[in-house]
Amino acid sequence: MKKTEQCTLVKKTELVPGIFDFTIESETIADETQCGQFLHIDCGASTFLRRPISICDAENGLVRFIFQVKGEGTKSLANYEVGDKINVMGPLGHGFDIKGENPVLIGGGIGVFPLYKLAKQVNGDVFLGFRDKSLVVLEDEFKECSKSVTVGTDNGTYGYNGYAASAMEKYLDSNQCDMIYCCGPKPMLKAVKQIAESRNIPCQLSLEQRMGCGIGACLVCTCETIYSGTNKHMRVCKNGPVFNSTEVTLND
Repeated sequence: MKKTEQCTLVKKTELVPGIFDFTIESETIADETQCGQFLHIDCGASTFLRRPISICDAENGLVRFIFQVKGEGTKSLANYEVGDKINVMGPLGHGFDIKGENPVLIGGGIGVFPLYKLAKQVNGDVFLGFRDKSLVVLEDEFKECSKSVTVGTDNGTYGYNGYAASAMEKYLDSNQCDMIYCCGPKPMLKAVKQIAESRNIPCQLSLEQRMGCGIGACLVCTCETIYSGTNKHMRVCKNGPVFNSTEVTLND
């Protein structure tokens, strides 16, 4: 079992209202992190359960994670200041298996954050989707480490007018791709899964799911798979959060 660690917050930035960019110190977590893994964080105050937050980047003893304030836990976490200690467990979960020579990365909303470390390693074509121009983040950082970056907004206020999955599908009509990596809300995952499988392109999906323990004991975060018996429902925190698209149904 992973041990908890008291990590010092060394950098804090509010990227856009309600979205915070934290960097903590941890040689152990930075050395062990693989792309797509997550942290289980004690948000302090009156919150009882830890919150799972994806790792955005990890190197040189520093671990970066970005989160959006959505409830009491993340609201409490956002109140931490540089120099404070944050109780962290991680890295946890099964991350991305890096394969292919012509990868495509696609993320939506807060799902873009766990793709950044991956983008730095694979140098692929990136598609980022946001609801509105006011929520666009990390565009420049992805451009620094990717072959190309396409940003889309659902309401057409910035970049591609429409869903990132639609932009990716048009790209695939005339470009080679031998692996798709995706993280985002379930509608995006379903769309990307359908596109990838209809074109016989291997695809890895990072699922977003509510979690309790983060280590596979409580069974709160199960997802339905194509398998039967005891493997019908797998634990996102332990067996995932990354799965091959052909393994999961996305029905639940």
